Amino acid sequence: MEKFDVIIIGAGAAGLFCAANAGQKGLKVLILDSGKKAGRKILMSGGGRCNFTNLYIDPNAYISTNPHFCKSALARFTQWDFIELVQKHHIPYHEKTLGQLFCDNSAQDIVDLLLTECKVAGVSLRLQSEIAQIKKIDNKFLVYVNEKIISSNALIVASGGLSIPKLGATPFGYRIAEQFGHTIQPTRAALVPFTLHKELLDVLHTLSGIAIPVKISSQNAMTFQENLLFTHRGLSGPAILQISSYWQPGEHISINLFPNINLIDCLIHEQTIHPNLSLKNLLTKYLPKRLIETLQVLKKIPDNSLKQLNMKQINTIAEMLHNWQIQPNSTEGYRTAEVTLGGVDTNSISSKTMESEKVAGLYFIGEVVDVTGWLGGYNFQWAWSSAWTCAQHLTKS
Repeated sequence: MEKFDVIIIGAGAAGLFCAANAGQKGLKVLILDSGKKAGRKILMSGGGRCNFTNLYIDPNAYISTNPHFCKSALARFTQWDFIELVQKHHIPYHEKTLGQLFCDNSAQDIVDLLLTECKVAGVSLRLQSEIAQIKKIDNKFLVYVNEKIISSNALIVASGGLSIPKLGATPFGYRIAEQFGHTIQPTRAALVPFTLHKELLDVLHTLSGIAIPVKISSQNAMTFQENLLFTHRGLSGPAILQISSYWQPGEHISINLFPNINLIDCLIHEQTIHPNLSLKNLLTKYLPKRLIETLQVLKKIPDNSLKQLNMKQINTIAEMLHNWQIQPNSTEGYRTAEVTLGGVDTNSISSKTMESEKVAGLYFIGEVVDVTGWLGGYNFQWAWSSAWTCAQHLTKS
C-alpha cells in the first residue's frame, strides 16, 4: 500500500494550487484526476487567456447560503498574493475591464505556473485515475484507484462542480461529501446564457451577433452594467452571464437599453429641435438599426415622428426602453455554464481551514463548495484562496 500525507482529488485550479502549497511545506502529496490533462478548465477559461483574478475582489461578489463563509480565506490569501506569484513566474498580463486580469499570451501560462510549483514541491500527479471507493479506517483515508489502494492522513476534495461536462465534470465530489455525512446545497448552472421562448426567439434571432451595453436587473434587484449579446439561441454576454446567477425559473429580467441616458429628457429635447425626425432614426443614433426595427415588430415602440408624440407616449417609450421586460425560457445549462451554484454546505466546513467539522482530515476547496463568484476572475480567486487556506492547516502525521 502506498502512503501519502495528503491525497487531493482533482487537478484543477484549486487542487493544483493546494498541492503546491502543501508540498512546499514538506508534505508528501498526491493529486488524482480522471482526465488526460491537468487544468483542463483553466485552459479554456477567459477565451483561452484565463481571467486568473480581479483587482477588486470583494466578499459581496460571492453567492452562498452562508455569505460570510468566504471572507476569511479571501482575506488571508488575496488577489495581490496571486498577482505576486504570476509576476514571479514572469507571466505577462493585462487588465481588460472592471479589474479583470488576463494572460497576454495563453491560459497555458497559468497551468505551467501551477505545474512548476507542484514539481518544485515534489508533488505526484496521476492522471486517468478512476477512483472506485474511498474509506476511512482509524485515522487513515484509503483510496481505491486503478486497482490499487493508497492511504493518506488527509483527503482534499477539489473535484469542481457540474459545469462543462465535456471537460469531465461529474458529481463525484458531492458524492464523497454525502458519504461522509455532509449536506449538498441544491446545484444549478450559473454564469450561463439564457434561452428564450420560441415566440420571442423567432423575432430576436435575427439580431444574432449584435452586442450592446446595457444595465440588467433581476427580480431580486441585483443589477449589472455590461454588454448584452444576442445569439441564435437567446441572450448571452457578460451582463446576461452575471444576472443568470441571480435568476430563478419563471422570473423576468429587466433590460435598460439606455443605461447612461435619461430618455425622457432626450426625447423632449430632440422633439424641440428636430420635430420632423422619426423616432426610429433618433433611436438608431444610440442603438443598432436592426434592434430598433425588431422593437417595432414587437410593438414596443411606435413608427412615429417626434412631433407626433405626446407626453404620455414619451413616458411610455422611455419606460419600455429603460425597462424592457423579458422572461427567459431557461438557461443553456451545465453544457456552457462557467460555474455551478450550490455545492457542499459550508455550515459543516471550517472557514479558517476548509476542514470538515464532521470528519477530521477531510477538506473541501474550490468550486465543489457552496461558494460561487461573479464573472471576472472571482471564481479563480476563490480557488486560490480556499486552496492556500487549506494547505496552511495541513501537517505531517
